[in-house]
Amino acid sequence: MDFALSQEQEMIVETVRAFVETEIYPHENEIERTGMVPPELGREIQRKCIELGFYACNFPEEVGGAGLDHVTFTLVERELGRGSLGLTVFFGRPSGILMACEGEQRERYLLPAVRGEKIDALAITEPDAGSDMRGMKCTARRDGGDFVLNGTKHFISHADVADFVIVFAATGEEETPKGIKKKITAFLVDRGTPGFEIRKGYDSVSHRGYHNCTLSFEDCRIPQAQVLGEAHRGFDIANQWLYGTRLTVAATCVGRARRVFEMALPYAAERKQFGRPIGANQGVSFKLADMITEIDAADWLTLAAAWRLDAGLAADRQIASAKLYGSEMLGRVTDEAIQIFGGMGLMDDLPLARFWRDARVERIWDGTSEIQRHIISRDLLRPLGA
Repeated sequence: MDFALSQEQEMIVETVRAFVETEIYPHENEIERTGMVPPELGREIQRKCIELGFYACNFPEEVGGAGLDHVTFTLVERELGRGSLGLTVFFGRPSGILMACEGEQRERYLLPAVRGEKIDALAITEPDAGSDMRGMKCTARRDGGDFVLNGTKHFISHADVADFVIVFAATGEEETPKGIKKKITAFLVDRGTPGFEIRKGYDSVSHRGYHNCTLSFEDCRIPQAQVLGEAHRGFDIANQWLYGTRLTVAATCVGRARRVFEMALPYAAERKQFGRPIGANQGVSFKLADMITEIDAADWLTLAAAWRLDAGLAADRQIASAKLYGSEMLGRVTDEAIQIFGGMGLMDDLPLARFWRDARVERIWDGTSEIQRHIISRDLLRPLGA
């Protein structure tokens, strides 16, 4: 078993980490204070990423991406996790689901997204349909050669900077062994399409500067040519895409936890109380021991899941485990880091309170911890007929 990174992987990790430290860190406090990323700053980060050759590094070379394997791309996401999400979103990792584009869709959506000429957003979640995707009420009915879209989406990340949105809507019903289920179809919807409105979403305590939006559709007419993949097969496309995003969440949680740990460790060695470093006390040193053990465990879970994808092996359970453990680990690590820093840990002078708040959403989006436990348990019990 060889756990070493290749020379190329080491170089990629060092390059992305240096990018985050020099291009992202200096702007974080201002983004946290204002809750906004100036458009010119977003474009500058995007331009520098393109110059580095990392933009759309999650896409294959034949469409203009860097063609990184899953392990290497996971390493990239791990390093990006160290920085503010409101800023690293401009590093550019378009939705992998765009590989389902065919014909003219490739020239209109896929290739511009890979080149950084257009930004996409994904719209699945609704006020009454979160974990239960098939419970969505947003509908698209056929009308001649078009579909007419009606309904609302919310919690749609970075739709405020997107040029087009990949929208999932119910397009009928089908009989399944578990009863009647809705058929789901994915659509490519351009900003500015009549009947489509993007509004400011909710103010969140997590990831300030990385905005969620509410999307509304009122008799929004979408041509058949803008169906992504096959009509009524959007559920399959979404499931395939979500596995990749869950691995990304796991990786970014590891990166953020390592940044937090790298703040807590030297502080514990330098901060003195009662005449000696607080790290000399087991009450603090044991916290550090638990923190690094959990971080390393989440790291290996995540990389092992990525390795299985590269090997062509089933990885649903492993990805769910990585997302579950990584997101919950980050919550524990950030909380313990604040405890080590004491009152200063909650002050705006340090970023720890931000990391603590940001950590909370990781257990919810891209599949809640409960959904991950469901995936894991079903994978274990289904072969036994339970």
